[in-house]
Amino acid sequence: MAKQSGLGDNFYIAGYDVSGDLASVNVSGGPAALEVTGIDKSAYERTGGLRTGAMSWQAWFNPATDRAHSRFKTLPTADVITTYCRGTTLGNSAAAMVAKQINYDGTRGDDGSFTFQVEAQSNAFGLEWGRLLTAGKRTDTTATNGSSVDFGTGSTTFGLQAYLHVFAFTGTSVTVKLQESSDNGGADAWADVTGGAFTAATGITSQRIATSSTQTVERYLRVVTTGTFSNAVFAVVVNRNDTATSF
Repeated sequence: MAKQSGLGDNFYIAGYDVSGDLASVNVSGGPAALEVTGIDKSAYERTGGLRTGAMSWQAWFNPATDRAHSRFKTLPTADVITTYCRGTTLGNSAAAMVAKQINYDGTRGDDGSFTFQVEAQSNAFGLEWGRLLTAGKRTDTTATNGSSVDFGTGSTTFGLQAYLHVFAFTGTSVTVKLQESSDNGGADAWADVTGGAFTAATGITSQRIATSSTQTVERYLRVVTTGTFSNAVFAVVVNRNDTATSF
């Protein structure tokens, strides 16, 4: 795959798409670096600690309903799910995490600009890089079998984690779930991923789910919807673990 720019990216928080209100996004994650320097050393020694992650972004001031200012100004104490999408093509890379928003700091520049710097730090699980199982935001008007993504290298035996944002909904409820197949539904028919269904949604929401950490996950994955609804706009990111993972 060739090098890419960051054009056409999206950013979601707690079931809201604020992509059009952000000037920039920074994403970081991995194990925390612990200093373990001995007194006989002339340089720092470090080793990996707990999983962590952070996203920070510069937001334009937009006080319209459900835009940047109304989303960030409350500084919620509860967890929020943040998702950065590297483009909105099915299968593209995306980063997601359960996080705490820790600030909302405004700056009025001498050029007349009015921007806010916002940071969210991971809580309990760290930052996870996965792939989009929807082409950015997907709209279903009835129960639908989505297109599949080929994760390659056959099956893995380390489970998966998945993130959901529901941006708009009309109806009684919609259940968004993952299905798997070893050959894209050929001889191996599509089957529900054990532990791969999100809680039924009845409005704007966001969720994280995880299967068993020793569960086999097949090569191909797709998103299907069931329920009674006439409009469901949502996005899904999946991280299929290639190695043993614990949180």
